[in-house]
Amino acid sequence: MSVLNQKTIKNKIEFEGVGLHSGKKVLMTLFPAPPNTGIIFKRSDLKVNNLIYPNVFNVSSASYCTKISNEYGVTVSTVEHLMAALCGLGIDNLLIDLDSEELPIMDGSAKNFVESLEHSGFQISNQPIRIIKINKKVTYTQGEKFITFEPNKISLEIDFEIKYKQCSILNQRNKKNIYMDDLSDMYNSRTFCLFEDVEKLKKIGLAKGGSLDNAIVLKGNEILNSEKLRNEYEFVNHKILDCLGDIYLAGHRIVGKITSSQGGHNVTNLGLRELLSNNENFSIIELKEKNIPHSFLIKNTLKSSA
Repeated sequence: MSVLNQKTIKNKIEFEGVGLHSGKKVLMTLFPAPPNTGIIFKRSDLKVNNLIYPNVFNVSSASYCTKISNEYGVTVSTVEHLMAALCGLGIDNLLIDLDSEELPIMDGSAKNFVESLEHSGFQISNQPIRIIKINKKVTYTQGEKFITFEPNKISLEIDFEIKYKQCSILNQRNKKNIYMDDLSDMYNSRTFCLFEDVEKLKKIGLAKGGSLDNAIVLKGNEILNSEKLRNEYEFVNHKILDCLGDIYLAGHRIVGKITSSQGGHNVTNLGLRELLSNNENFSIIELKEKNIPHSFLIKNTLKSSA
């Protein structure tokens, strides 16, 4: 059966943890889903109107995390790390059941999600996948921040740069080829914040579940965590992880090149909205062997045989 067909997980997977911003305990259960279902979130703590479909135009807040809503105002937040894991592993169909409003932050990275998903294994269907192919260059700018989407015939590249005046060790740039590179460093990279921002976040009702167990905290150029950096580019690699999760809200994996400087959830979402608001900017292609980018085929073949 073709590795280019839609896939889901073989067995249900449970995660228990705390929401980074809400501070609430949460049980999240992932269930296999049939072909052409897509990714669906279900708030099982609510009895009605409790399904939320990830979509770039359903993002109701992109400040410090990505929150999505349905037409009834029901939300789920901090979806980006799990969405990045699903995109990187090529999972097309999944039901995600939550008994609270926010996904568990785990250790602040996508490491636990990826390990559990790979341990579950995958069910490959007989339905072909679809991809979004970028046809025209689109740039969204917000002051010094920007994100650019442009064509790339063979893969998805994310080139990301971060700059912080307050902390020089945060100034990093890195690039990942999503369908060719080993993404372990990206998956393992944790969220981070400045020590002076912690109280500010708590005053506006955020970071209630934050700790040194699920975020890197920096005071000046000093890392306060006992576990120091997991990889040389952990800060910018986490930004690439966030970016990948946010762009999977487009509904399909993307073939193109993405370049961003000093961006984040908001810049990525607004840039993606601009890209997808004009049908001339992109095409949705149902993949067959004859028109698949070779890098997509190679990476997915390696995953299938691993």
